[in-house]
Amino acid sequence: MKRIILMVLALSTTILTSVYAQDAKTKVEFNKTLNAYFDTKNALAKDNTALASTGAKNLLSSLSIFPVKSLSAAQQTTWNAQAEEIKKAATLIVSQKDLKEQRKSFGPLSSAMLKVARALKLNNNEVYIQYCPMAKKSWLNEVEDIQNPFYGSQMYDCGEVTETIKRK
Repeated sequence: MKRIILMVLALSTTILTSVYAQDAKTKVEFNKTLNAYFDTKNALAKDNTALASTGAKNLLSSLSIFPVKSLSAAQQTTWNAQAEEIKKAATLIVSQKDLKEQRKSFGPLSSAMLKVARALKLNNNEVYIQYCPMAKKSWLNEVEDIQNPFYGSQMYDCGEVTETIKRK
């Protein structure tokens, strides 16, 4: 009987360790994806088309290796629906050389990333949801200070924090 209990405990420990390792990997990959998004956002806020393109390429790379199967069923549904939108918008940002066009594509990208961030809640640090009343669009930011990617140097600090996604 003791042998069976010890085997069950050992098996349980192994399973829990595996699940924790999977969760840790998922969190790391999500934060890489989030950072690639922030790089794209920061480049647009600084009016830099080349860096926006690079950030969007990195975002596409992160999406391609993200461990979707480690998410819960509800999270997978959200991820799968929004990942297509993110890919589509990021691909456009990579291919566009005009800042105005990149910013147009950034709107749907931000909308999809916002839904994913809210659903997964795997961020290492607080994430601020910010809103620009002029553009009528929201975006995610890694700092509380406004850095407007839709207007850049024209209205760098136009907007407000509307929500904070607490770190997990």
